[in-house]
Amino acid sequence: MKHWKRLLLIVFALGLLTAAYERINTPALMSDAAHAYLNSLTPQLRAKTMIPFTDDERLNWHFIPLENRKGVALREMTPPQKHLAEALLSSALSNQGVIKAHTIMSLEQVLKDIEQGKAQERDPEKYFVSIFGEPSEKGTWGFRFEGHHVAMNFTIVNGRIASSPNFFGANPAEVKDGPRAGLRALKREEDIARELVQSLSTEQRKIGIVSTTAPREIITDDSRKAALAGQPNGISYSQLNAKQKEILEALVAEYATNFPPVIADFRMDQFRKNQSSLYFAWLGGVNKGDPHYYRVQTAAFLIEYDSTQNGNNHIHSVWRDFNGDFGLDLLAQHYAADHK
Repeated sequence: MKHWKRLLLIVFALGLLTAAYERINTPALMSDAAHAYLNSLTPQLRAKTMIPFTDDERLNWHFIPLENRKGVALREMTPPQKHLAEALLSSALSNQGVIKAHTIMSLEQVLKDIEQGKAQERDPEKYFVSIFGEPSEKGTWGFRFEGHHVAMNFTIVNGRIASSPNFFGANPAEVKDGPRAGLRALKREEDIARELVQSLSTEQRKIGIVSTTAPREIITDDSRKAALAGQPNGISYSQLNAKQKEILEALVAEYATNFPPVIADFRMDQFRKNQSSLYFAWLGGVNKGDPHYYRVQTAAFLIEYDSTQNGNNHIHSVWRDFNGDFGLDLLAQHYAADHK
């Protein structure tokens, strides 16, 4: 019996050590994945992929189906190169995040079938990889994985990771017809927020629902600097009851846990530290199928979500860090330390 207890303790300890290593070593995993991908490329594709870290292009991001993006598209790659590009993306996402990203990318085929070639080109492999600077565990570099409805930006500075702006969208938000009917790529982002707004009392709704009309797009759009005009509005964290606070935390966690523990834990720590400045605002209808928009705003970060296009069946969602987008806060700290 003692033998088995000792063995279980050893297994448990090894599990903790492994988890701690994974949390600490995410920058190394990203760097290794980036080098493996780069080493698989021809000189021509490598030149297209690599962009100087100081280039203005690093701050240029979009989530619409652009015809031309910087970097190399998945469809330009050989199967081994493609697998390594997807491994690079996977190094920066959790299992949940990887599933969402690939599900969203697969919706391009659904759109292609719906539109029958009468609209824009739809291609599940029209997603581009760009690497800024020379990847290293402790150096300064970054990478971007971007296409229609997936825009992931990562910056690594001295082993610390910045992970915003990051955008997930879904069109259709729910597949209505065909063999994939019922598929919802961003189900919980919609359902948890609706649970929260429907839980509000009549008096709380007067504060939390700031308009019965939802905007046609997330307000920050694809701006380089996250900013909202005026003072935060909606219902404050302090005005929610205990159950509503639990729902709100679950909503923020849904966005945070798209990423590995080192990033997710930091985001949830920011949520807990900024509850005194947190507001939840809802615009539009509160029933399923209504056009709707919501945001979670604090002094540190902003979550925006919108579903108003294509018969209110088209989601845009984003996480922005007011000072940390593109790692600008980490870079400022780094340059200040070097200057000293």
